Amino acid sequence: MTGQGVFRYEDTALVVIDYQQEMFDQIRSETPAELVDLNIRFLIRTAKAFGMPIVLSTVGVELGVNGPTKSSILAELPGMREIDRSSMNAWEDEAFREAVRATGRKRLLVGALFTEICLAFPTVEMLRDGYDVAFPADAVGGLSQIAHATAIQRLVQAGAVPTTALAFGTELFRDWKSPVADKARELVKGYLSDLPGVTSPHVEGA
Repeated sequence: MTGQGVFRYEDTALVVIDYQQEMFDQIRSETPAELVDLNIRFLIRTAKAFGMPIVLSTVGVELGVNGPTKSSILAELPGMREIDRSSMNAWEDEAFREAVRATGRKRLLVGALFTEICLAFPTVEMLRDGYDVAFPADAVGGLSQIAHATAIQRLVQAGAVPTTALAFGTELFRDWKSPVADKARELVKGYLSDLPGVTSPHVEGA
């Protein structure tokens, strides 16, 4: 059964799908594009700091429809291979599926733009194929609020676990005495200082 127990960095991979400028330009749901960008970058930094595998995918680049991963996000992943697809559903792309399987992890945090398409379609397929999947609701976005909210309902009904960027980052290590606590403290402080309107970040234990 999916969704049982907390996620741990030792058994989780991060999957980043279609964070391309063309998608950011069309976000019309509750989390503004600027914050979606910050939140997915925080999760990438967290995954890197904790040694988690990362899979990065784009859609329509080779077809000339879209550009590559947004530069601010790609800057967090120097040298990372972008798996470009023609399919809306990333799970229907063999190279993408193989990259996810190659992580060796059965628990996944999946972020994608848009919520109702590039997040929903592969996530329900991953769940069907036995993966335990969480998604960061504040690091994704849809073409409208109703599209985003309806997709979240679909995902939850299918068994995916909704979370948020900072909550998931703390869930991965959960203890300020953890082997990665020093890295986590630095990540959390940096994230809070980057939040719009935040001048004096503080998190208990940080």
